[in-house]
Amino acid sequence: MLTKIKIISPKTSDEFKIYYDIRFTELRKPWGQPIGSEKDSLENECIHRMLTSASEYIGVARLQFNKTSQAQIRYMAIKKEYQRQGYGKLLIDDMEKNAKENGASEIILESREQAIKFYQKLNYKLEKKTHLLFDEIQHFLMKKYL
Repeated sequence: MLTKIKIISPKTSDEFKIYYDIRFTELRKPWGQPIGSEKDSLENECIHRMLTSASEYIGVARLQFNKTSQAQIRYMAIKKEYQRQGYGKLLIDDMEKNAKENGASEIILESREQAIKFYQKLNYKLEKKTHLLFDEIQHFLMKKYL
């Protein structure tokens, strides 16, 4: 694991460009989706976080509030070369902290099938199968009480 890891909220246009580039590269580009598909209409209402070292941006996640008591993690992405090294857990811990600080008592997410075990290790419970993204990526609703 790299030293001097920080989790920040992107503030500058350059930071937001990097943030959305990571989301696009990890979550949309491999399925041939167009640039812009990594964003939705709720971007301005959410908490955006980036995991960074002194020299590299490692991953991103977004926290949205569906209601006062419920937060949702969306667009979670760790760059491929940094996966399976503990960085995802750091970002999830930060998301949960932000959710609690903003009054949420539960947090949900829609996990891709290959990430279910990762979230289960962090005490998320599998609720049900949900949508099929791009006709091939099965998602599952997962929940954790904070």
